[in-house]
Amino acid sequence: MADLSINFAGIKAPNPFWLASAPPTDKAYNVIRAFEAGWGGVVWKTLGEDPAAVNVSSRYSALYGKNREVLGFNNIELITDRTLEINLREITQVKKDWPDRAMIVSLMFPYEEAAWRTILPLVEATGADAIELNFGCPHGMPERGMGAAVGQVPEYVEAITRWCKTYSSLPVIVKLTPNITDIRLPARAAKNGGADAVSLINTINSITSIDLDLMVARPIVGGRSTHGGYCGSAVKPIALNMVAEIARDPATSGLPISGIGGISSWRDAAEFIALGAGSVQICTAAMLHGFRIVEEMKDGLSRWMDEKGYATIADFQGKAVANTTDWKYLDMNYQVIAQIDQDACIGCGKCYIACEDTSHQSIFQHIGNGGARSYEVNAAECVGCNLCEITCPVEDCITMVEQVSVKPYMNWTQDPRNPRSVVSVKD
Repeated sequence: MADLSINFAGIKAPNPFWLASAPPTDKAYNVIRAFEAGWGGVVWKTLGEDPAAVNVSSRYSALYGKNREVLGFNNIELITDRTLEINLREITQVKKDWPDRAMIVSLMFPYEEAAWRTILPLVEATGADAIELNFGCPHGMPERGMGAAVGQVPEYVEAITRWCKTYSSLPVIVKLTPNITDIRLPARAAKNGGADAVSLINTINSITSIDLDLMVARPIVGGRSTHGGYCGSAVKPIALNMVAEIARDPATSGLPISGIGGISSWRDAAEFIALGAGSVQICTAAMLHGFRIVEEMKDGLSRWMDEKGYATIADFQGKAVANTTDWKYLDMNYQVIAQIDQDACIGCGKCYIACEDTSHQSIFQHIGNGGARSYEVNAAECVGCNLCEITCPVEDCITMVEQVSVKPYMNWTQDPRNPRSVVSVKD
């Protein structure tokens, strides 16, 4: 079997699957159950100043798909509501009992050097492997000058990171907020401050739904509500993009990344790792399905690595980064055309309707005797947009076939029709 062990920014773990800082890592009871199930590490739920935060009831809401499948998850929960003394004592004992597992402690304090100077030695004394700076929480804490209020200001990110590197010998992971225009800016600031790694994404500002009888957003607290932090499968595409932006940014080249956002399977984890992540953090999937999901994740990733010939995580880490580029560098002469497998086609017509109504009218509909319908692609009109493939309910019935082209590679920066092209019209 493949070796799933990792060394992430000096933090060793038996596998890359960590529980993210959240309700599942709020106390020793949960963390011990997670380690017994096989998780490689945890990020302990964010610690803050005493007196502890006060949470409200209720706290969660969701965006549902068919059959009540949870697509997106929203929360308005704050950082730990337990005292600092209790948390530090439990962290110490759990790390002592489980020395081979990664123990990262999440921290959130005001933009005050003295506060950080005070807490860091206390955390280091627990035996924890690293700290994670929570610069991403989008609700409750920003109103107090913490969380996303810090993460959205690169100067604050850099300063606090530098304080933590000054007053602690532990590796520093900076957790970034996605509620920002350019994720590269705080990542660069973290690196400039001496961060050993970054983790992303934290949750996204959201309102999942409205109770149209009460005219209140969910979750409802005493007849009122607020925006919360959005996570779950729905945020995975956003998270993958932001991870890729940092991985391919020359200014943050080589900075270890812990990938977070919508990971619920071994395949999701493999995608984050392929885009440069060295570990992955999971929360929503564990909350919905329990800690034992890690068994399937480890088994699936290991089997896939064996199949592909990858002996270690490092063997495929970042392999997709070089193939991720800006739109302007894509080959404008590359062409694919849809092809329908007539034996697999069930005649539902979804591809035809989608193409006829909203795309390029490149699918013919044939109605035979008795009303039987069949469909074929008009290759001359097909632009290879993939819409028919996406709408088709039969897997692999419609495929996109690469066309042989006599035209050489040409991107937008080379196109003579582009007034800013590096190739002149005469060329």
